Amino acid sequence: MLPMELSSVYLGCSVAAGIAGNIFAFVLFVSPIPTFKRIIRNKSTEQFSGLPYIYAFLNCLICLWYGMPVVKTGIILVATVNSFGAVFQLIYISIYIAHAEKEIKVRMLGLLLVVLAIFGLIVFVSLKILDYDERQTFVGYLSVVSLISMFASPLFIIKLVIKTRSVEFMPFYLSLATFLMSFSFSAYGVFKEDPFLYVPNGIGTILAIVQLALYVYYNSLSKKDLREPLITYV
Repeated sequence: MLPMELSSVYLGCSVAAGIAGNIFAFVLFVSPIPTFKRIIRNKSTEQFSGLPYIYAFLNCLICLWYGMPVVKTGIILVATVNSFGAVFQLIYISIYIAHAEKEIKVRMLGLLLVVLAIFGLIVFVSLKILDYDERQTFVGYLSVVSLISMFASPLFIIKLVIKTRSVEFMPFYLSLATFLMSFSFSAYGVFKEDPFLYVPNGIGTILAIVQLALYVYYNSLSKKDLREPLITYV
């Protein structure tokens, strides 16, 4: 095969991995919709926390900025997926604030302003203080920290599953979508030779595999318990 043909195949695989990552990420972005339908229906945030959406919003903004050509060229699919993600998170946050109690509403508005201020500071430092290479490294490391912290959040769920020996709080399709998205963007990062992409997404892939393995193990245990015959002593 000619080098040009190899290059075409390599580029095609890279684009395919990036598009797949966008699709699977979209599945994750829409997954909280039932929760917010309930919030709107009941006109209350009940016991739901708004913090995960604040963190996710900041993560999307940082990764969106990393994917912009002014920071890193050739990874526009990172920018597209995180632009959609930022919009979804902002909508969720707005709904949450609209239906939260006054004290929580004020706190959430404050956190939202802090996130916007942090992102504004990152953009300012990137454009006004750093040159192109420094900017790429600076935002790249921030995106790695942000992504790893997001991927580490399911560790609480993993601990809960092991403690309760139940997968009730760890939906299979959500774990599967997380695995597919992380794997796709890890592959995309490998094709782009970008450690700021493949390292955190590689960690996310491993954590998602752990979740899937736990799901299979504890789900099979619960089915086995259901099949156990009742023993009556006379």
